[in-house]
Amino acid sequence: MGENILDINHLSVTFQNEGGKAIHAVRDVNFALKRGKVFGLVGESGCGKSVTVKTILQLHDKKITSYDGEITYDDQNILNMSEKELSKLRGNHISMIFQDSMTSLNPLIKIGDQITEVIIRHQKLSKAEAKKRAIQIMADVGITSPEMRFKQYPHEFSGGMQQRIMIAIALACEPTILLADEPTTALDVTIQAQILKLLRNIKDKNNMALLMITHDLGVVANICDEVAVMYAGTIVEYADVKTLFQKPLHPYTQGLLKAMPQPGMNKSRLEVIEGQPPKLVKSLANQCPFAARCKYAMEKCFTMKPQEVVMGDGHRVSCHRVNVLKEEV
Repeated sequence: MGENILDINHLSVTFQNEGGKAIHAVRDVNFALKRGKVFGLVGESGCGKSVTVKTILQLHDKKITSYDGEITYDDQNILNMSEKELSKLRGNHISMIFQDSMTSLNPLIKIGDQITEVIIRHQKLSKAEAKKRAIQIMADVGITSPEMRFKQYPHEFSGGMQQRIMIAIALACEPTILLADEPTTALDVTIQAQILKLLRNIKDKNNMALLMITHDLGVVANICDEVAVMYAGTIVEYADVKTLFQKPLHPYTQGLLKAMPQPGMNKSRLEVIEGQPPKLVKSLANQCPFAARCKYAMEKCFTMKPQEVVMGDGHRVSCHRVNVLKEEV
């Protein structure tokens, strides 16, 4: 795998709805995670970010889900793993921080028990050893008086502290890859900054690969090294974070950045991306998925899928305006 710790190649995920129609949630997605780096997956709600990341841990209902492509970790395709193999992978090697800590924690179980359960299951430690480890992890993520807090219930923690507990649970078995699904959602700006700093410090300390899902470009600028922009289940642009902010090439990426508040804007109106995302029951195999909302759309945008073009230094974009874009770079 070289410097990559996990490779996703030509991944597609399709769900069957109650009416028997196929929902093409993820379409031919490619990216890689590197040890010690933060990879950002950004886009509007419903673009396929969470579906992609949950597929890495095989968290979808297999009765209604079909996959194509490969997710390679330790020379194995995760999509071909048995449930027993997946159980060893989850938590031990790849762990996840879920989006809403207030609903992810069990309100009827003490915080300490929720952390030690993970440790005992995967690390085969005694209850006393697991408790000692849990208290240490709670201290590591910034929980004050962890011995006392160990015995408390989730409702006795603030939203920011609950999110720290979710991070502690994800780190309990020292994974090599940490998946973070909107870890700062619903947190105020100050707490958000603290959580991002905590994640960055933990990533550096443990030399992990961190995959950050977000719709907030401010979070991307703060913590990510590389970024993939998703739209309608596909990656439309891929670049290092500096390049993405300085030279965004895809019209959708440009629209996201123009819709982002900037210092000194005062009462200036933010630009909006007109229209609605396409319905994912459509295959979109013969068109650009962004065509209906793109102010630069040409006739072939509605009849031909754009090919991904490498613009240099790992910057990739899927857009029919590629010749114009090359002139602009």
